[in-house]
Amino acid sequence: MMQQVIRGDDKNMFESYDQDIGMLTNKINKKLLHYLNSRLVKFHLTTEQWAVLMKLSKKDKISQKQLAEISTKDQSTLTRIIDILERKNFIERHQSKEDRRSIVIHITDEGLSTCKKVIPFLEEIFNDILKGISHEKLEIFNRVFLQINENIDDLQEERKD
Repeated sequence: MMQQVIRGDDKNMFESYDQDIGMLTNKINKKLLHYLNSRLVKFHLTTEQWAVLMKLSKKDKISQKQLAEISTKDQSTLTRIIDILERKNFIERHQSKEDRRSIVIHITDEGLSTCKKVIPFLEEIFNDILKGISHEKLEIFNRVFLQINENIDDLQEERKD
């Protein structure tokens, strides 16, 4: 179904939500991830690894299950990422003192040191990426994406019923 939506002025119309919003969002996401991955190479990280390492830098010594929840990764993906980060000496696995069946993930000093370098590096990159976009437009962008995220969560919840 082709749906035309009139924007602020009559001259600019969306061809379809799928084309103009869905595919554009996907295209920009892929482009952004590719660019960030190419820049994170100097730290021996990918965006996926960085997301997990950054979460650990804020909440250290947590179970793999907790880490999966806060990093929104499934268990198998997270296990692969943890294996890689451990080989790079960014994290360590330790047996939980409370429950020997549980493994606790701990960020190493090298991991923390890397985070301290990557955070300002990425801030500079995003300053360049967002150049020319006003703070007000970024606030709107953020609110729109949060609303889209919430709508998707609601739709997924409805499908479970």
